[in-house]
Amino acid sequence: MSDLSDLYQEVILDHNRRPRNFGTLADATHKANGYNPLCGDRLTVQLRLEGDRVAGVAFEGSGCAISKASASLMTDAIKGGTVGDALALFDRVHGMLTSPMDRPIDEAGVGKLAVLGGVREFPVRVKCASLAWHTLKAALASLPEPVKTE
Repeated sequence: MSDLSDLYQEVILDHNRRPRNFGTLADATHKANGYNPLCGDRLTVQLRLEGDRVAGVAFEGSGCAISKASASLMTDAIKGGTVGDALALFDRVHGMLTSPMDRPIDEAGVGKLAVLGGVREFPVRVKCASLAWHTLKAALASLPEPVKTE
């Protein structure tokens, strides 16, 4: 197994077992629900915005290891940043997840989130990894309807 593949597995398992920012955010100002009908993953992303800054973020729900790990990594990555930073990171991560396997990952653009690039080896799991990100985007836009990966 390659180093990136080993790291992918290690990070996914760690964030699945001990998800960061998992739970309810009592003073959330923005919230959205997401659902992946293919595998049944469901999650809620809650944000507390102070002006243009993501002052707090949490997620809760149930899903596969990839879904939970992606949400955990995402919340760590956006906490303390601006809304614009979060949206730009969404674009970079979504681009990475949906790019062909032969395209190199822009590690400088996605940082430690590059470990999620391993999901490209399993196209059916891309929706698991992207669910939290689409739910984040819906929360930032205050969309009332649940986000679906279909």
